[in-house]
This record gives sequence, C-alpha cells and structure tokens, in this order.
Amino acid sequence: MPVMNMVQALNNALDEKLGADPDVLIFGEDVGYFGGVFRVTDGLQAKHGLTRCFDTPIAEGGIIATAIGMGAYGLRPVVEIQFADYILPAFDQLVSEAARLRYRSNGEFWAPLTVRTPYGGGIFGGQTHSQSPEAIFTHVVGLKTVVPSNPYDAKGLLIAAIEDDDPVIILEPKRIYNGPFDGHHDRPLKTWAGHPMAEVPEGLYRVPLGKAAVVREGRDVTVLAYGTMVHVALAGIEEAGVDAELLDLRSLVPLDIDAIVASVRKTGRCVVLHEASRFGGFGGELLALVQERCFDHLKAPIDRVAGWDTPYPHAFEWDYFPGPARLMAALRRVMEY
Repeated sequence: MPVMNMVQALNNALDEKLGADPDVLIFGEDVGYFGGVFRVTDGLQAKHGLTRCFDTPIAEGGIIATAIGMGAYGLRPVVEIQFADYILPAFDQLVSEAARLRYRSNGEFWAPLTVRTPYGGGIFGGQTHSQSPEAIFTHVVGLKTVVPSNPYDAKGLLIAAIEDDDPVIILEPKRIYNGPFDGHHDRPLKTWAGHPMAEVPEGLYRVPLGKAAVVREGRDVTVLAYGTMVHVALAGIEEAGVDAELLDLRSLVPLDIDAIVASVRKTGRCVVLHEASRFGGFGGELLALVQERCFDHLKAPIDRVAGWDTPYPHAFEWDYFPGPARLMAALRRVMEY
C-alpha cells in the first residue's frame, strides 16, 4: 500500500475527485501553476487543465463568493485559503450566504463547496500565520468543520467533504503536513514513514464526517483532541504514565457525541486539549457537552489545556503551544480525585 505524508494524501484525494467527477474544480491563490504554498495542489493543473485548477487574485471574499455561485449551479468547487488566518475576509460570505443558502431557499438549492485551509502553529509563523479559528466556524449553523490528524484520514475526510451537499471547512494542521509532531520541538523531526496512518489506499474511499476515532484505549481518563494535538496527547499520556483513552474527534461539526459520552462514562474523567486560545475555544463546548451528559459519572472536574488568550507570539512559540508537559499536568490533576 502506498505510504504518503499528509500533503501527498490530500493531493491524491483531489486528483481522484477531479478524475472521477467533472463537476469538481479547484481554485485559490497560487494553487494552479505553482501548486499551492504547501504544494497540496502540485501537478493538478498540468494534469487536469486550466479550467479545473486555476489561480485567483488575493481576494478571499471573492473566492468564496464565486464558489457559492458555482455550487448553487451544480458544481462542486474546492477552494484553498492560503492560511486560515486570512479566511476572515470571506467570513461574511461563508456565514451569510453559504451556511444559510439551503434554509433560505427552503431546500430548493444549496452550495456544496469545500474550503481547505492550513491552520495552527508550531512553525514560527507568528500571529498572522499560526491561528486556530475553528470555534468561529463551529458556532455557525450550516457549516461543517473537519480537522484531520493523519494522512489516511486527510484523504478520506476530504473526499467525503467534496461529496457532501453542505459547505465544509477543512482545517489542515500544517505542522504535521510532513510528519507527526508530539510537541517536543527540541527533538529531531519525524516523517510519516513507518506510521500506520500513513498507509493510504489508492482510489476513492471515505472517512465519514461526524465519526471520532479511538486512538488509544484506556480506563482512567478520556482525552479529547484533534489535529496536531492528537500526537501531543499521545506523548503526554505516555509521559504521565496514566491509562488514558484518547479520542481523535476528526470532525467538530458534526460531532460524534455518542463516542465522547461512551468514553467518559467508562473512564469517569475528561481532559480537553486544543491549540486554540482557551477563552471561547471549542474546548468550552466540549466541556459543557460532557458535563450535561456525564455529570453522574464524573469522578473529577473536567480539565482543559489550550493556547494562551493572546495573539500567537513568535518569540514565545513553545510557551504558547500546548505541549506534553501541560497535558501531563492536567492528567495528574484529574487523577488526584
């Protein structure tokens, strides 16, 4: 079976869908001739032509507005916003138009578009190339939000998103494009070679939206994570010496609440981990959902590990970034009860 990094898996998914469905097309800043700033669309214009993969001006609002119109007319556009930090100029189009089109038209038409965008830190991108804006989109009814953590899921989730009839935001953790990252920045870089989730089947397959994955089974505490933080969580759990169960949410909306509830009711403890700022982050919603559904099963208060409530500081990258040590401290806190 082919072994791919996340960039290659995403590229393969796009290539497969371009070949299988003439209604699929790709556009965005530098995605055509150049192949994207992270090379995710490399070679697709040369293979599929200028009308299937093409460049746009630097105009995020116009990119999304165009995709909405294309989707309403029956196409399935896949657009790239070069960095998630720059998606906000398109926020009005996503919220006021794409998310509400089906409801506003009483189901007569809709906009099946997919928005891909690299997000997160760990690359010294500073405040304008490191943000994690997932909570902004999970709050919007009508949008689906997906975050892969490995090459296998990246391909399957992207294919499922393209085939979905609702607008889907795919936040791609750029720190793990080329290899898993456990938060230990002072250790040698790892590639995806040899990782079981780097084995990516050829052809079309789907990872269903709304289904979490149990990455590690355990009985003492449940850790909820997604994206890069899945790998950080594995390292923190090992270093804490706790028998923790790790759930990779994969899809934030729709959310696999059944898997979360089943795990927390089994373990009686829960720690939520995400890279985004703590206040107003998606972890607050996860905490509330667990509290509402699992209160009688909890042995300890739910703990939360997140980024600072500041812009992403270039000079203090690894202080902001929620690494294994911070998760380990949270795990030990909940195990005191």
